Amino acid sequence: IQQYAVQIYFAVEILSVMLVFALVNDTDYNQQFWIVILLLMPGFGFVLYFFWGSKRRNSALNKNIRRIESEMCKRLTQDSVVMEEFAKIHPNKIQIARYLEKEGYPLYKNTRVKYYPLGDDMEKEFLHDLEKAKKYIFMEYFIVYKGDWWQRIVKILQKKVKEGVEVRLLIDDFGCLMMDVRNLKKDLRNKGIQICSFGPIDRRITAMSFNYRNHQKITVIDGSVGYTGGINLADEYINKIVRFGHWKDTAVRLQGEAVWSLTNIFLEMWEESSQKKDKNPMEYTPREIPAEDSFVQPFAGGPHRNPNNPVEGVYSRMINKARDYVYITTPYLVLDGKLLDNLIQAAQSGVDVRIITPHIYDKWYVYMVNISNYGKLVQNGVRVYEYTPGFIHAKNMISDDECAVCGTINLDYRSLYIHYENGVLLSENEAVLKMRDDFMETLEQCEEIHYTEWKKRPIHQKIVQWILRLYSPLL
Repeated sequence: IQQYAVQIYFAVEILSVMLVFALVNDTDYNQQFWIVILLLMPGFGFVLYFFWGSKRRNSALNKNIRRIESEMCKRLTQDSVVMEEFAKIHPNKIQIARYLEKEGYPLYKNTRVKYYPLGDDMEKEFLHDLEKAKKYIFMEYFIVYKGDWWQRIVKILQKKVKEGVEVRLLIDDFGCLMMDVRNLKKDLRNKGIQICSFGPIDRRITAMSFNYRNHQKITVIDGSVGYTGGINLADEYINKIVRFGHWKDTAVRLQGEAVWSLTNIFLEMWEESSQKKDKNPMEYTPREIPAEDSFVQPFAGGPHRNPNNPVEGVYSRMINKARDYVYITTPYLVLDGKLLDNLIQAAQSGVDVRIITPHIYDKWYVYMVNISNYGKLVQNGVRVYEYTPGFIHAKNMISDDECAVCGTINLDYRSLYIHYENGVLLSENEAVLKMRDDFMETLEQCEEIHYTEWKKRPIHQKIVQWILRLYSPLL
């Protein structure tokens, strides 16, 4: 071994590179990252890859999700009249709606939309809607955590079960790591609440993965009312407790036809997690259909869709189709080359591109990457701001007073390529303008990043940021 140590080392490294090209099929950027890791850290690099990058598009998990999703899409049919009407009103944005429809997510009308600029604003109506449930409540969240809000929700759910309402809760096992998930399941099942966790991390060591988590946040009540956005079920999201200053988050409430897509997105992830198929999903169709002229298009995506992931595709198209402005709020600004180029090209073509990120962070290493991305953006005309009162967790994109997206999608590599996410494309309703106004009001509580000041960062900070950017697919 001593005699041939150098030859063995290079043989292992070459084999490592070949394995990465064979196994990692998300993006060229991801391949390059893992090659660097394996070259810099032979041996340990494989351990990192095992936990953070080993699951592939054609894993058993993603094959199963694609199978379930193909059945789901058969239940989601597009009304051609609605699409034609949207094309006449917004010929510049119709490509976005058509793209989502091609990916299996119809465009609806007859859906009332309400936008919540804060979790605090959503709290009361959310609980009231749960209280009104007659048939079923479906809830899917990345994080639930003990506290006042969660206890009030559980109390209502327990009451609804006694009234004969079907209640299901789907959580992400990694997202709820701070909870005692085993006791949580036992307690809720004793109360008659069905609970299931996505991607259990305690089953066996070979099944562990810190990637490919279910980051979706959905509540559906009787098929007629649905909620989604950035808000998890924990007290900080509604400012009942203080974590990282004032917590700025957003959500939307849907009532009507479009809730059917949210219901199916939930049922898809529930079937994969529980390994139980609903005998008749059509029994969960919407009951109350208000007459509304707005356009609403819920959608979802995940690594099973790469390289054609709808969550990345919607954001890219929103940026590229903007004529006057595109406003973005995101807690994490961890960009790959494609999205970075899209933002810069939009700004250089005269579009007013503005991004709000947090000033008070929840993860210092991600914040360092945020800062490192500011320079190239600001230098090329993108205006970047930090929300000074606290942590902004909202995931919004608004463009041209014509359309907007509210959902769970961060502007980072993790959300766009390796997590399961969902969102709602909105148009021709008051919520779009309220999202725009909320963005402008939030700007008044922000500090703008200027290139000359950004360049004056201490040298040690620049070094740390440069290193962390190399590891951005892990963040």
